[in-house]
Amino acid sequence: MKFSATKYFLVLVAILATPATIHFERAVKARKPEVHVEAPKDPRAVRLHAFLARLHCPVKDLSEEFVHAADDNNLDWRLLPSISVIESSGGKAYKNNNVFGWANGDHSFPTIRAGLHRVAFALGRSSTYRNRTTEEKLRLYNPTCDYPARVEQVMYRISPAMDLQPTAYRKPFRSPVMGLLARN
Repeated sequence: MKFSATKYFLVLVAILATPATIHFERAVKARKPEVHVEAPKDPRAVRLHAFLARLHCPVKDLSEEFVHAADDNNLDWRLLPSISVIESSGGKAYKNNNVFGWANGDHSFPTIRAGLHRVAFALGRSSTYRNRTTEEKLRLYNPTCDYPARVEQVMYRISPAMDLQPTAYRKPFRSPVMGLLARN
């Protein structure tokens, strides 16, 4: 096979240009800092994660899921994780993906996350639990006389404040006096 001088020249240029191109791409990548913007976290999920982490609970990574499920079903955000701590030590001892001891621990869920949403829905929206206080729900959930107090104790340990609101939902305080002064 015979190559002309032009073909040799093109091959030589391509070989010489390749390292320069690679070096140039590295330099461009080095100059572009990666911008990682993290969405503000719900302070309830942050507090819950810290609490479950202190107890070495495997469900700690579901903290945001616990908060969302509670919000979606009008439950106290501390209720579901507290039940899981009492029933399975926060996911340390359970069977059938049932960290809540639902149906005396005999009910099987496809995943822990599915169980979380099923129990949240039942406690918040089913006719058995709907329109009841947290204590009444707990008495129905487990009729053992000290069960509500045990769960509520864990709820208090997570946070003494039930209405700890996410930062995104907080409204800035506006004094009525300041509003009147601003209008004049």
